[in-house]
Parts: sequence; C-alpha cells; structure tokens
Amino acid sequence: MGEQVRDLVSDSWRRSHAARVDPDHGLPPHVFEHREVADVRAGHPLAEVLPLLRDTLLQIADEAMHMMIVTDAQGHVLWREGHQEVLRRAEGVGPVEGTRWSEDAVGTNAMGTALAEDRALRIHSAEHHVRAYHPWTCAAAPIHDPDSGAMVGVVDITGPARTFHPTTLALVSAAATLAEKHLETRIAVRDERLLTRNLPHLTGLRGEPGALLSPRGRVLAAQPDGWVAERVDLGLDPADGMRVMLGPRGEGVLEQLAEGYLLRLHRPGARRRSSLALRFLGAQQPVARLDGRAVRLSSRHAELLTLLALHPEGLTADRLATALYGDAGKAVTVRAEMHRLRVHLDAGIVRTQPYRLQAAVDADFLALGKALRRGRAREAADLHRGELLPTSDAPAVREERDALAVAVRSLVLRSGDAEALWSYARTEQGRSDAEVRERLGRLLPAGDPRRTLTGLDPR
Repeated sequence: MGEQVRDLVSDSWRRSHAARVDPDHGLPPHVFEHREVADVRAGHPLAEVLPLLRDTLLQIADEAMHMMIVTDAQGHVLWREGHQEVLRRAEGVGPVEGTRWSEDAVGTNAMGTALAEDRALRIHSAEHHVRAYHPWTCAAAPIHDPDSGAMVGVVDITGPARTFHPTTLALVSAAATLAEKHLETRIAVRDERLLTRNLPHLTGLRGEPGALLSPRGRVLAAQPDGWVAERVDLGLDPADGMRVMLGPRGEGVLEQLAEGYLLRLHRPGARRRSSLALRFLGAQQPVARLDGRAVRLSSRHAELLTLLALHPEGLTADRLATALYGDAGKAVTVRAEMHRLRVHLDAGIVRTQPYRLQAAVDADFLALGKALRRGRAREAADLHRGELLPTSDAPAVREERDALAVAVRSLVLRSGDAEALWSYARTEQGRSDAEVRERLGRLLPAGDPRRTLTGLDPR
C-alpha cells in the first residue's frame, strides 16, 4: 500500500484514538429503530438515486460476495443490500440499518473515514481501528449535493478481505459520480419548474433589479442579467423581509415564495405588484403568503381565494354564492365575507365588480392543473401532495378537488412511468391504492429498495 494511503490511515487512527474508540470492544451505536429508519429514508435526497446505485453496484457486489451500504452525512446506515451470506455475517458485527459508522463512533472504516476526509478511499483488513473488522475490506465514496456542494452521504462496498478486487474503489467512485449527476439533473428540472411558476414575481418588479433564488440561495434568474453574484448567502434561517448585503449594490430584501425566494433591492417607498402564494393541496390549516408574509386564513377565506384563483377573469357575488353554498347561497353573505377578506389581506389585492385577484398568483393547485393538461405525469405526481382544501364542503371546491384527484391518478396509471407511480404511491391516496401498488410492483425491478419502502417486498 502506498505512502499516501498509510498517511491517511495513520491520520484516521489518531482521530479514532482521540475519540476514545475501543479497538477491542468497539461497536457502532444503534441510533434509529426500524420505523425511524424508514422515515429518514423517505426524506433523504439519496432515496432518488438508490435505483441507479443498485444498477451500478448491486449485481457486482452480490457476485463478489459483498454488500452495498449507503449512509447519510452523519454516517447512519440507511440502506444495505447484497450477497445474503455477507448480509447475515454482517449482522454480528454491526453494519446494519440504523447504526452510525462515523469515525468518532466506530473508528477507522471506509464509510466514516470517507466522510471525515471527503474523498473516495479503501480501508483494508487491519487498517480498521476496531479489530472485529479486520476480516473485512471496504471501499467508500462520498456523494455531494450539486446545489450546495455539501456531502449528503456515502456509498460503500464491503466484503471479506480475501475476495476484494482492486478495481472496486474505482467502481464505487464512478457510482458516486453518477449519483451526483443524477441529482444535478433532478435539480435542473426543479429549477425549471420554479422559474416557470415564479417568473411573474420577477417581472412584477417592472425593470427594477431583482432575482429569483433557489431555496439555498442560488440565483436562477436575474434582471438585469449579472447584477448579482451567482449565489446569495441566506444565512442559516432566512426569513420573510430579511435584509442581505449585496456589496456595492447596497441592501437586498428577501421575500419568501412558495418555493425559493425573490430578491429585490431595498428601496424605501418603492411600490410593485403584490405576489400571492397559495399552498392549498393537503392544507388542513390554509396559509397564504402575501409578498412573502404568512397570512393565516379561515376555511371560508381559503375557499374564496381558491375560486378567484381558478377564475382570473373574476366572479360576481351571485356566482360565488352558488359556488360556496349551492342553490341556497346568498350574495349578501358573500359580500360580507369578501369585505372581511379584503381587510384581512389588503384592499388592493381583491378588486370588486367583479371580484378578482390583483396580484401575481402562485397556486399549487393551478400548477397541478397545468401539469395535468400537458400530460406531465412526474410533475403532477410530485405536485399532488394532498387533496385541495381537504376539509372544505363548498360545492365548487369539492368538484375541483375530485377532478384533480381523479386526473392525477388516471395520468399516473396511464403513463407507465415508475418514477411518477413511486411519487404517487407515497401520498395518502396512493398508499392505499391497490391498483397503483400492483402497477408499481410490475415496473420496479426485483431488489429495488423502493419495493421495501412501499411494502411490495416485506423485510
């Protein structure tokens, strides 16, 4: 083994000693129970690259009597698959789901040392700090978030030292690179969707300097082009109306959108068209965002805003009364509610004669409708986080809610797209849909980790 590797191992051993890891009796702590692991997996960015890692590594790992392990950025084992005999043997020494394999927990090992060094590496046999792992050799490579550059986890191949092949490290490194490329592609798709939905907020600045930012501060679009750096430091906890320093440009103001942020120069007294973000899919307690400011709504006010967003041309009090209450509805009741809504928001947001919204509207149910009309099954499945105002009894809202739910399910089933079905199967409606699960079971290949997550393959 070369000098560089020996130095790397020596450095890792020093860190392991400093962490007081016992080389004779060290075992990884079991941090997450089985149910908790499932929750962490479901929200982890590497869940969407598991099929790719499986296609790249799992067959080779199985044939070579090895196993593939994927951890998060803290070294918690979230997934492991591979040769059944190796998986069984591993049960006795600890690399199982829910355990932590950072260096400070279990000493020198490929997963923990790759996290510590932020590089692909191999730890062979006696290079492990804990003697119980000397019969094993491991190769691991970190996977980074292409947006922030931060590590999101590690992919590892582990097996008996005597069967380990010299090319395994190169293969693991290539798999990590492919995973990052896949994440980069998915980010590009989300960026495009964010741009499409939020450009009206930028154009609403009417030529004044501004920019649309990703949730992590990356500039997606700016006017004029190039007036702001490629990334804006949002701090740890950005908030509505937060000021950010823009160097010679002065101060900027962040306005939180439903996704990402609008950045504009701070100019006291400047007026612009207001933005109204409505996230009503699955909303038990609806909230609107007016120019980034959260506004809690009553159920009736949320229904009114839904109907006005669906009818940008405007609605009369009589039509709103029928839509909200059926044939027994009265226009005078609607006028009273509309007056309260206009006061609650801003008199200029809701115009009269007919009632209509005077703002740049960004509504998740409108975006879902557009995706359905264009036949974009994956986008529709991603957007359909729940039913439209699920507690509403207003006839027109119920009609729209049912139409969206039926259309999403129909499009996803017709598409034959495993990714769209996977997204839909994770929703409240999809989890109990036997036909969706049966179709997903036919499309997902044997051994795909998502089969276990959706209960298609019991553990």
